[in-house]
Amino acid sequence: MNCQNLFSVIDELNDTYCGIWEDVCNIESPTNYKKGVDEVGTYFIKLASRRGWLIEVLEHEQAGNAICITMNHESEAEPVVFSGHIDTVHPVGLFGTPAVHTDGEKIYGPGVTDCKGGVVASFMAMDALEKCGFTARPVKIIIQSDEETGSKTSGLKTVEFMCRKAKGAVAFLNAEPWSGHSAVLRRKGILRYQFTVSGKAAHSSTCHLGANAIAEAAHKILKLEALKDVNALTCNCGIITGGTVANTVAEKCSFTADFRFSSEEECAKARAIAQEVCEQSAIEGCSCELEQVSFRPAMPLCERNRELLGKMNEIYRQSGLPQLVEDSGSGGSDAAYITQAEIPCVDSVGVKGGRIHSVEEYAYLDSLAACAKHLAAVAYCI
Repeated sequence: MNCQNLFSVIDELNDTYCGIWEDVCNIESPTNYKKGVDEVGTYFIKLASRRGWLIEVLEHEQAGNAICITMNHESEAEPVVFSGHIDTVHPVGLFGTPAVHTDGEKIYGPGVTDCKGGVVASFMAMDALEKCGFTARPVKIIIQSDEETGSKTSGLKTVEFMCRKAKGAVAFLNAEPWSGHSAVLRRKGILRYQFTVSGKAAHSSTCHLGANAIAEAAHKILKLEALKDVNALTCNCGIITGGTVANTVAEKCSFTADFRFSSEEECAKARAIAQEVCEQSAIEGCSCELEQVSFRPAMPLCERNRELLGKMNEIYRQSGLPQLVEDSGSGGSDAAYITQAEIPCVDSVGVKGGRIHSVEEYAYLDSLAACAKHLAAVAYCI
């Protein structure tokens, strides 16, 4: 189990792939900008084509196209699968031109950590494996295109594609942002509702004759905001719109509530609470409608994923890489769907960075090679 030659090749590839990292992050690709997402995908398709790897594309009219790239595709052994998403969250232009800059220690820009850096590191690992003559099993990278919206954009078609292409894998490593010392084996799920409150309009001078939808929404929000159990159910109300002008009692108000849950029981509790809050009115004359706008399942801790991390850590111990401790996350991830599909999965083994989903998002440049070594070692030795 000598990975030193493999690691040396990764070090030799580092400058090239740091350049690729900068290239793909300069292509801005918010989820709803299909042109940009597909341009990033095409960049990786071209890299794979030069190597003769198998390329499979799920085309979609609204979402960016999802991609599965396989080296050693003729091998009948169980594959190792890497995965990451290339869609980001910020509107085009928010980071300036060019969108990316570096300072010798860090790279800054949209998606450098979440999650284009992980995709670049995965590709780097595959490149190094091939250069070392590795043919023992197929190695795949599945590139997701609408993860940031919970795959709502594609109606979960990209998730179905990912699970189908990962079927039979001995290991699925999801390259979401990495802490540098841990791997995620459990995550909370996401349940998001829109509450639309209706009241009765009136002039401000006779506000007692109206029913203020904004005030009713405020009562509901305060009830929901009381859910703050970091180890169980939480709720955040992050968007609110209502009213028309300052001197009119608001007839309409809507807000979005984001529930995070750890289990099916907590999910059922969140649904019940949402329905109860919707139906109960504090202000006479107000009513409310409830609409689910998105859902992502939780990733529960399971022995299958824990066993995979144990195998990975034994590989890391024998090859001289830092071992990873078991961790949990409160954000959603595609790894939840892979776990549901009963495929061995470890999450958050991408590049290391911070300020994710902000205009100050950054990643450590040296984490690219570190990530690629951890990924490549698993494929090489498992």
